[in-house]
Amino acid sequence: MANYDVIVIGAGHAGIEAALASSRMGCKTLMVTLKKDTIGLMSCNPAIGGVGKGQLVKEIDALGGQMAKAADACAMQFRILNASKGPAVQSSRAQIDMDLYKDYMRKTIECQENLFILEAEVKKLLVQDNQIQGVVTDKKEEISAKAVVICLGTFLDGLIHMGLKSFSGGRINEPASTGLAANLKELGFKLLRFKTGTCPRLDKNSIDFSGLIAQKGDSPPRPFSFSTKDITQKQIPCYITYTNEKTHRIILENLNRSPLYSGKIKATGVRYCPSIEDKVVKFSDRQRHQIFLEPQGYRRNEIYPNGLSTSLPQDTQLEMLHSIEGLRNAKVMRFGYGIEHAVVEPTQLYPTLETKLLKNLYLAGQINGTTGYEEAAAQGLIAGINAALRIKNKEPLILDRASSYIGVLIDDLTTKGTLEPYRMFTSRVEYRLVLREDNADLRLKKIGYRIGLVSEKEFKATEKKESEIKLGLGYLKKTKASSKQFPGLQRNVTLEDLLKRPGVGIEKLRSLNLINFKKDIAKQIEIEVKYSGFIQRQYTEVGRFKHLEKIRLPESLDYSSISGLSREIKEKLGNSRPFNLGQASRISGVTPAAISLLMVYLKKLNG
Repeated sequence: MANYDVIVIGAGHAGIEAALASSRMGCKTLMVTLKKDTIGLMSCNPAIGGVGKGQLVKEIDALGGQMAKAADACAMQFRILNASKGPAVQSSRAQIDMDLYKDYMRKTIECQENLFILEAEVKKLLVQDNQIQGVVTDKKEEISAKAVVICLGTFLDGLIHMGLKSFSGGRINEPASTGLAANLKELGFKLLRFKTGTCPRLDKNSIDFSGLIAQKGDSPPRPFSFSTKDITQKQIPCYITYTNEKTHRIILENLNRSPLYSGKIKATGVRYCPSIEDKVVKFSDRQRHQIFLEPQGYRRNEIYPNGLSTSLPQDTQLEMLHSIEGLRNAKVMRFGYGIEHAVVEPTQLYPTLETKLLKNLYLAGQINGTTGYEEAAAQGLIAGINAALRIKNKEPLILDRASSYIGVLIDDLTTKGTLEPYRMFTSRVEYRLVLREDNADLRLKKIGYRIGLVSEKEFKATEKKESEIKLGLGYLKKTKASSKQFPGLQRNVTLEDLLKRPGVGIEKLRSLNLINFKKDIAKQIEIEVKYSGFIQRQYTEVGRFKHLEKIRLPESLDYSSISGLSREIKEKLGNSRPFNLGQASRISGVTPAAISLLMVYLKKLNG
């Protein structure tokens, strides 16, 4: 029997980060995938990042993950979303060459020391005394491991819908993983079914771009990775078009042929990325919906019409497309479809992403109820890190809500669960002013370095950056500007006070030769000064939050024996087994009074 430290099942965004993390931390790791050729395949839209998602990618990079570096190497266009708003909600997004990205990730996996690839399907988990022992493949080969990470995406008992026709599949023309879904159920896991979908792919040469709005990227582009100096590859535009009343009429007339509205699909769909059928029905007052025509690669003729996700039959998709400006003669290279897949109810996981049912089994990605490449990659990274830490007998890595977007993502899933596909947004994050994209390295690089995923060189660069920011803030506090240096001043004021004034930015101070900070340092300093009052208030809130997070709840705690708690709260705490008092406070129905009782009980328990 072959032996490994960690087995990672799946080679999508979660699987890649999990496998790279565990192998880079010194664990002999096996990645099991149905096809080597699909390692790193972008199943849906050709983009990385977005509102709330860009922050996840930056944090993955700060912890030593791969997604940001891959995006920088393969991106065709970079944009900062919400650029006109405050820094708390600004997010990066990039259009990606899907072929380059897949090749980049496969090469990274193949060149990684301690990491091996096996083409196979995992049919069953090997379990003994509620602890994972390994896996059994479709070839009936038993492979042992000290830890297993499952990252199956939509492949877990996937069912594809195109019109009223449906068939088993994990992606179009790829088989679903049905055996493992049945095995998880047998082992006692509660499974849900979620639904997602994808758009048709169009032949670029059949689209008339002449009357459409071109959307160019930012110049200069801002990279995702803190270690990327410059983006040198050619940047290309996307185009914008809209649906219209005719499009909507075609959709409404064919709803009886939609698996979503005929009752054929019973799973819960993505609220924040609805199909075009859902948009037309649920937003009937809207006369049009925006469609982004996104290139899928420099050398590809395929265009992804973002906003046209659909599971309507092929003839209806074609008629619908031909009603849209610029797409009158569009040729379809691949039709859109919907897909249902199994999900493990995520409150069955600890914040480490280890399952409560089986020791040393970790789950990451869409199997936990999320949607999106970035959410999957973030979970994969944490699952891979914690699998490796367990093998090394070290304390697990748990990121809380005050430390990162990743912490919010995992806490939402493992504490509250989700009854629909979960997507990250800035609005989910209470402390978003201190958890910005631009300071992800300052927040998390030290953790990445400590666990062995960030090089000493990268960590030293972050320490230097932090030191320069402190020196710069000190300089602004003690240095004064006069009316000679800054016209209009009635008296001498510190540069800090000057920068706090509306309409005075860091670039204004630079143009008057009052400062000479590097650009990235200057940006950090400007945010810290401009938002100092708000930031300080948020740090006070974080302090209160951290107090509850520090109070651990014993895994063996018998909640039924705690007097004063209602039967309902006892049941909820007993079922959820919260990791600490903070997590307990976020369980639906657990009152502040119950938290106070728990605090008193723990004090007595600890003498």
